[in-house]
Amino acid sequence: MSVSDPPDIIPVPKPRSRYLLGVGVPQRSSSERNGQLPRPDVTVDTQTKSEVETDIRYEVSVDDSSRQLRSISAPPDPQHVKTSCSETPPWPDSLSNSSSSSPDAAGAADSVFSDDCPVTPDLLSNDHHNSSNDSFTDEVMDVQTEICTNGEIHQVPKSKDLQNKPDRPKKPRAATIRVSRKKQTLSGPRQKADVSHSECAVTQSSWLDVWKGRKHNVLWATLDGHVMSMWKKRTDKFTEYMFHVTSITNIREQDQGRFSIYLQKKHFEFMAHSEAVRERWLTSLYATRGRELITAPKQHGPLIMKDPRKKVYTAIHGYSLWIYSSKEDFNAGLGMMCVSMNIASVKATGRHSFSLITPYRTFNFSADSAKEMAAWLVSLNEVIRSALSYSEVAHRLWSSPFNKVCADCGAANPEWASVNLLVVICEACAGAHRSMGSNRSKVRGLKLDNKVWTEPLIQLFVLYGNKAASSVWAHNIPPTEQIGPDVSPDQRLEFILAKYRKGLYCKAHPLAANQKLLDQRLREVVCGANVEETLSLLCSGARVSCSATDPELHSAIIEAESAGQALQTELLRHNEFVESPEFEQTRHSEEQIEELHGKLDEERFLFSQENESAACDVLDLTEVISVSDCSAGQTHEFEVLSLTDRLICRADGRDALLSHMLHIMKIVLAGAGVTEDLLGVCAVSRASIREGAALQCAEVWCTLQDGEMSIHTKHGSTDTLTLDSQTRCHLQRSENCILLEFPDRTLHMQFELENSCLRWHELVQRALRSTTDGPLRSGSVPCSIDRCISHITQYGLKVEGLYRRCGVAPQVSKMVDALSVSPRGTLLETDELSIVDISGALKQILRQSFELIPNAHKPLWLKAAVLSDEKQRLQMYRNLLKQLPPDSRVTLAALCGHLHTVQMHSQKNRMTAHNLAVIFVVTLFQDLAMNAALVQLTKELILRHTEIFMNHVEKDREIITVL
Repeated sequence: MSVSDPPDIIPVPKPRSRYLLGVGVPQRSSSERNGQLPRPDVTVDTQTKSEVETDIRYEVSVDDSSRQLRSISAPPDPQHVKTSCSETPPWPDSLSNSSSSSPDAAGAADSVFSDDCPVTPDLLSNDHHNSSNDSFTDEVMDVQTEICTNGEIHQVPKSKDLQNKPDRPKKPRAATIRVSRKKQTLSGPRQKADVSHSECAVTQSSWLDVWKGRKHNVLWATLDGHVMSMWKKRTDKFTEYMFHVTSITNIREQDQGRFSIYLQKKHFEFMAHSEAVRERWLTSLYATRGRELITAPKQHGPLIMKDPRKKVYTAIHGYSLWIYSSKEDFNAGLGMMCVSMNIASVKATGRHSFSLITPYRTFNFSADSAKEMAAWLVSLNEVIRSALSYSEVAHRLWSSPFNKVCADCGAANPEWASVNLLVVICEACAGAHRSMGSNRSKVRGLKLDNKVWTEPLIQLFVLYGNKAASSVWAHNIPPTEQIGPDVSPDQRLEFILAKYRKGLYCKAHPLAANQKLLDQRLREVVCGANVEETLSLLCSGARVSCSATDPELHSAIIEAESAGQALQTELLRHNEFVESPEFEQTRHSEEQIEELHGKLDEERFLFSQENESAACDVLDLTEVISVSDCSAGQTHEFEVLSLTDRLICRADGRDALLSHMLHIMKIVLAGAGVTEDLLGVCAVSRASIREGAALQCAEVWCTLQDGEMSIHTKHGSTDTLTLDSQTRCHLQRSENCILLEFPDRTLHMQFELENSCLRWHELVQRALRSTTDGPLRSGSVPCSIDRCISHITQYGLKVEGLYRRCGVAPQVSKMVDALSVSPRGTLLETDELSIVDISGALKQILRQSFELIPNAHKPLWLKAAVLSDEKQRLQMYRNLLKQLPPDSRVTLAALCGHLHTVQMHSQKNRMTAHNLAVIFVVTLFQDLAMNAALVQLTKELILRHTEIFMNHVEKDREIITVL
């Protein structure tokens, strides 16, 4: 059947006798009476005889307040609502709650939203249902049916409660920010994928707004001709919902990009971002009719799934385990997800529990009895054995779940491997690897080439294999460019060439720009057990043998053998005479600029072409690598970078911009353990940090705010650096690197994208200028105090009892004298006792040599501290800060910022904000230090440092600008 042919009829269940308000129901044709329904051709002729009489219309609007059914003053005359027998009545676009809020009305609303309403050809409901009720008709008010003289059927409501009908599911809310997306579209695999994709009528994929009952979400929907699946993210391995096309009982078309799919007592409503996308979906769905029914399950029954703990219903269909929310969903054919058994293994974990292990997730189940669990284990193992056919080598390599899927396309049970690239691949990808030549990829079979599979090589693949190789070779693959098992040979070859020959998706080693350092680092690493870094070095071009350039140097293989590293030696031998990737990092692409509307939704950024339309694309915020404020004057903008997109986001006001930035930064930094205290941060970026002449680097997140840069590691530690007049910043553009020179250390910051590097360099330079010639920095922190704060921040944040311990008095006095003479030349040690002495010296300098708050100002601070209203109290603090001398104001800000950083590490140093306030209240207020209100004030200055001091600086900036 061609795409243009009219679709055949599809089966539907028999109709029931009750219907909704005010919709004419046509007489059914013989085919309809037999349980079949032609493809809907929606046309409605609604006639109005008099202005006084009721006109039944349905209005559509994104604004919830406009979603209402026009009031019905009297039952309509049957002659005024006509629907021809050949027409299918339309699904009303929107209904709303009546102003009545009685409990009865609320109960009626809940019943109308039953998701178990049986689907019939004549049921024209736009209500959403939940699974708590068994029958829609048991709860809906009675409807009187009148037969017109012309044979048409018309329903007249018998109850006024019909006016309390609930709302339709809400459309997407209006977007809150404008987005310019500069997207790099590769001219390679992706474009060809789109061409082949359009040639197949029964396959389809796009972002859709999805409603199931009252629940709304934006999901990535796919249809492969047999199963329709819905995913929260494009990169997810398991679905939110899925069902076989033979479970579909009806398909409804509506306007404005909407359509509905029915599965017995369940149904979904969808909205595409355009009519064209909707038509493609409908064409594909109609083309799937006539498919064979899904096979009966070999075993099915209820189980309890942990993480999250809930009762589910499971069934084995073919070589997959389908997981359903309930038995009712099982009967309707609506699954949550399915697990392919040919990439899974199962084992008992308790008396009644067992685990199903896949490369992507481990599922933990428990049965009601040991007998039932044993039955499941027997059935699952039988399915797994029947799905697998393996040799001993394949069996051992597949013991790692990551090796049970192809490293390139994700096909199950790959039987080939590239021994130098350390990837297990399928037969189709193995052919593409061979085309690159053995000087790039050495392809060996798991079942054929037994001689090559030595015990160290097998161990290398079992312990590392696809898991380690993917972190190196597939570090930067955009989701839109990742191929699947069913791609064409041309697409597969182009993707593999881009991945391994051009190195488009590789994670380059930080030393990749310096061949000498790269080779030196390889000889050092192979003496240890860090195989992943060795693979990264080889991928970046490190040479196994340097005899051609320096005969006196030992090769990396000799170094590994001398250190007894068998796995390292095996990997090096297979990479001794191969070529490294060309690192074609500059992609041949054309830049597309499109204006979109964006809205934040938890960990996602939803985009729509119109402010009130359905989502056309989604960005996973966990893929963001950089966020920076690029506002200028009255323009409020910030930039968001991922590996594939560059977004310029514009807000109407400063508050809207900051709220969006804060939301994104919290998601981005969650992996680094930083989700709070982000007020005042103007930039966040992922980078690789290398200190001094060290060869090792660490992947970190960096944040930049007024005069400070913080480095957050994956382990949760934070290092805060002060950007002052003695800091130097140099741009190394060819390496996407920034060199930061501090008085006592040097940092190399390498960024993944050139845009990230350039933006960060610009912001750091701006911060440095503000510390030297900016109008707000009229004061300065004394060098002795600045040196102590910087040293303690760098080396003493984890010292237990910091500032509570007094230190050795002679050493403290000696250090104070030395700092007063030569603050930059004084040698400061980094051991724990020296850090305690330095903290004592800082307190002594502040008390004896510097007055942060003049005596005349202290009563005013005390008056502010006793204010009960928090907002008024904080504003008073800001006003009092303006009255301080410039040096005092800047020094107080630096001290409180430092103490704020100290209390963030209180789990290790035991110095909470309260402990610090008790210690430093004496430094700030001396004679008044015993006042409890001033202790609380000091605590607020520490905890609310960003809010108090940074807001003060911005207000100063505004005043100066006005003047």
